[in-house]
This record gives sequence, structure tokens and C-alpha cells, in this order.
Amino acid sequence: MAEDSDDAIKEQVAGYQAAFDKIVANVEHVMKGKPDVVRLAVTAMLADGHLLIEDVPGVGKTSLARALAETMDGSLQRIQFTPDLLPTDVTGVQIYNQGENTFEFHDGPVFANVVVADEINRASPKTQAALLEVMEEHQVTVDGAPRSVPDPFIVLATQNPVELDGTYELPEAQLDRFLMRLHIGYPDAAAEMEILDQHEKRWDRTELAPVVSTEQFARMTRVADRVHVGPLVKEYLVTLSHATRVRPDVRIGVSPRGTIALANASRAWAASQGRHFVAPDDIRLMAPHVLPHRVVVTPEAELRGVTGNAVINEVLSQTPVDETARS
Repeated sequence: MAEDSDDAIKEQVAGYQAAFDKIVANVEHVMKGKPDVVRLAVTAMLADGHLLIEDVPGVGKTSLARALAETMDGSLQRIQFTPDLLPTDVTGVQIYNQGENTFEFHDGPVFANVVVADEINRASPKTQAALLEVMEEHQVTVDGAPRSVPDPFIVLATQNPVELDGTYELPEAQLDRFLMRLHIGYPDAAAEMEILDQHEKRWDRTELAPVVSTEQFARMTRVADRVHVGPLVKEYLVTLSHATRVRPDVRIGVSPRGTIALANASRAWAASQGRHFVAPDDIRLMAPHVLPHRVVVTPEAELRGVTGNAVINEVLSQTPVDETARS
């Protein structure tokens, strides 16, 4: 990269970092006591990726998704997924206009900048599949005609992994389209006191004012795209992914899409730290949130309690970092 380009990207990264911190601070008005979760969630969005928020009821999954959506001044749609939801309720439908003697397409809620898919695992597999194309290609095909969704386009989905009645497990193809899967966890005592105060004043029901426009957001994603990933760091990325595919306790390892997702998340995170290059430590920090849901262990390993998280943590501990890649 030329020296003047280097200076330009450094200046852009400084602006990115300031805007990133502003977005995080805005979301934290709603999401108390979870700064790391908020920063990771914003990173996923700025890596131009979709986010799956998975945890037990009542810890703020929907509140976080809504706050992330409202902090950007774009169009927002919320879909409450239920067993009787139809694919056309998500993507839209052709309706016959008798007066014009033609069919008219009525947009579904996916035609928005941010789509909050609440309790996504409550919908049938057929309805879940309606999101596959739009999450990957940012378009919906109806009657053979492709229709583009707005740019940027981000799906923020929530699901409850504990309550299994009336739910349908997300298939691997659907999970692989989420750049990151996050768990919120319970707040500490101090944060829970703040949440109680907030509830009494009904602040938790107040919409957040957006702090970035869709144009600013799009510029930030382009800055993240320009963050440099050196040859040795790329080699480390590929080595991690390959290590998941050759383990005897793994049936499906990390796909090339997963490798790209980890690189993109690491770029967005590095920029949030004010750096114009990705370091191995960025990858090691992002990997536990980007890769585990892309790993499927064998039935025998699952019976032994082996999980995707355990596989990724072990791969990280067993894969050395070339020290020259840190510089």
C-alpha cells in the first residue's frame, strides 16, 4: 500500500473509531452492564454481517436487537416469528389488481435496512428458508424476478435455546449465514439495579435517537473493508479453519464462508481499536463468536459433551501464531 494511501486509511480509521464509540455509547443507554456484548454486536453489523443473539428469556435479546437497529437512521422492520408465519409474510407476495388486470408485488418486511427477526426458531423450516437467499445475496426472487433489498441490509435475529416446545432448530445453512452468534448472559447486581431504575422510569420503552445515517454506516463498512490483512495473518486464518475440518470429532468444519466472515469481523474490530491492519490477536478474539456455530460435531462427540465452542477453543490453543504476523 502506498504511503499516501496509508495516511488516508489511518485518517479514515480514526473517524471510524470515533463513530464506533458513539454507536456503542448510544446502545448502552438501553443495554446495561454488557459493554463487550454491545461492542461485538456493533462489530458484526459494521462487518456487513447478520447477527444471531441467543440466550435464555428475559436477558435483553430483543432489547439489544432493537437498540442496534434504532441507532442507525435507516428503515426498520420487526418480524415476530411464529409457527403459522408463512414465507410470503417475510418476503412479500404478488396480489392481483382487478382494476389494472395485473399482478402487483407487495413488499414484505425484509425490504428494510435492518430486520429484527424475533424468536426466529419458532418459525417452520419452510419460513426460515425464505431468509436464505436474502441474507446471502441481498435480494428476493418472486416468480422468477429478483428484487433487491435496501443497502445496507442486516438481519438481527434472536432465539431461545432452552425452550424447545414449538421450535425448529436452525439448519446449518441458515446458521452459516450469521456472521456472529452472541450470548448475553445475566447482568451483574449493579447493572440489574440500573435496569430496575430504567424500568420504573419506562426508559426501556423509549426509542433511541439514531446517531449515524445509513450513508455514514455504509462509509464505515467500506473503511472496515480497507483494513489490511497481511499474508501471514491470512495464513493463520486458513490454518484455523482447516484445523476444524480434520478433527475426528467434527462432522462439518468451518466453511470458506466462515473464514471470510472471521476476516471481515477482525477487520471491523481492528478499525474500532484505531488500527488499519489486522493482528492475530484480533482473530483470536473474534473466533469464539464467529466460528463455533459453523462447527457440527459427530453424534458420538456430542454424547460426550463436545460442543462447537470447545472445538474452537481447543483449535485456538493448539494453533501457534507466527510472531512475525504480530508486527
